[in-house]
Amino acid sequence: MKVALIGATGFVGAAVLQELVQRGHEVVALVRDPAKLPAQAGVQVVQADVMNAAAVQQAVRGTQAVLSTYNAGWNNPNIYDDFMRGSAAIVQGVKAAGVKRYLVVGGAGSLYVAPGVQLVDTPEFPAAIYPGASAARDMLTQLQKEDTLDWTLLSPAAGFHAGSAAQARGRTGQYRTGSDAPLMQEDGQLGDISVQDLAVALVDALERQLHVRQRFTVAY
Repeated sequence: MKVALIGATGFVGAAVLQELVQRGHEVVALVRDPAKLPAQAGVQVVQADVMNAAAVQQAVRGTQAVLSTYNAGWNNPNIYDDFMRGSAAIVQGVKAAGVKRYLVVGGAGSLYVAPGVQLVDTPEFPAAIYPGASAARDMLTQLQKEDTLDWTLLSPAAGFHAGSAAQARGRTGQYRTGSDAPLMQEDGQLGDISVQDLAVALVDALERQLHVRQRFTVAY
């Protein structure tokens, strides 16, 4: 399958790129700085600004699906506005290119821990990442109104981050799926997953046409 990948040089995007290539997909990788992505077989690197819907449209035209791991940068003081602008421009560009299938990695903050209560709004949620998590939550709300794209949003496990213990597991190919609530461990702690297995779940959804027009989450 020929697919476009946005954010291929990031923490999540790099794992998704590796999973796509391993499975034999042809990838068009949209990046801001092509120098950050070494040349490899099966990958066409395209410099594109995701804030520019026309640039996204041109880059993804002719692909069968677009996968986005876009993140405006956790240290970006304008992360909320930039995330929302970039996400909207990506959707606009994908639609203008005539690509129907759109899969995006969102955040765990929009998962519901109780009726009407999302993780991002609980007292324990880290203030430092609230703006980005809030943007990811609002991006999901916008996607849920989308009636043109066959979208899927993957919320990582609530314990997911670059330094979590689960990252040491690497790729196992194993995961549990849920929908709108965080998956928990047997000891009652929030679930976790490695970035490699998060990528497995996303590419599985692509290949098997899973979770169309739905959000899902994964954890061990």
